[in-house]
Amino acid sequence: MTRALNAKRRPPRSGKPRSAVVFVHGYGADGADLLGLADPLAPHLPDTAFHAPDAPERCAGNPFGYQWFPIPWLDGSSEEAARQGLVQAAADLNAYLDGVLEAEGLLPERLALVGFSQGSMMSLHIAPRRAAPIAGVVAFSGRLLAPERLAAEARVKPPVLLLHGDADPVVPFADMGVAGDALVAAGFETYAHVMKGTGHGIAPDGLSVALQFLRQRLG
Repeated sequence: MTRALNAKRRPPRSGKPRSAVVFVHGYGADGADLLGLADPLAPHLPDTAFHAPDAPERCAGNPFGYQWFPIPWLDGSSEEAARQGLVQAAADLNAYLDGVLEAEGLLPERLALVGFSQGSMMSLHIAPRRAAPIAGVVAFSGRLLAPERLAAEARVKPPVLLLHGDADPVVPFADMGVAGDALVAAGFETYAHVMKGTGHGIAPDGLSVALQFLRQRLG
């Protein structure tokens, strides 16, 4: 059984959705944390509806926010709890995406994911394992979970854009290279952009590159 996710939606400027972007927030945040990115993106993607769900459970490390799954080195949870949490959250998010496609009347290739931190981990985990490829994945400041399993478990290979600050103190910058190597080795169309001097966040240059990627796939 999957859990329903609370979410907010920004309608397309044109009034007619021809594509959708789903923002997947980080550990301890909520959907509203990323929905503001719709403001600079929407003028260039007028036919795109923007969705931002809250993760399914309250964050152990920040009771005012949400988490997709526990993180043992942050909240003292067990590795098994983290594993089970990921499996359940993946099912929840996949069900939510299916609902977005149905509600907007779109095919999977008209959907893109934009993740940040733990939201990038979720996006990079579920997109290759879905039954049909989506338009693409934009992953800010995250990592690819279990890169050694990607090639064997990938059912589809949507294009991926990795973005990471080279001064990130939370998720090591080196994780972008690990993810990129695994994605390329598994046959994914993979792009990367380094946000120089940026910590654990989204810099203007990174957002600009993300917009170009989304316009190419959804425009």
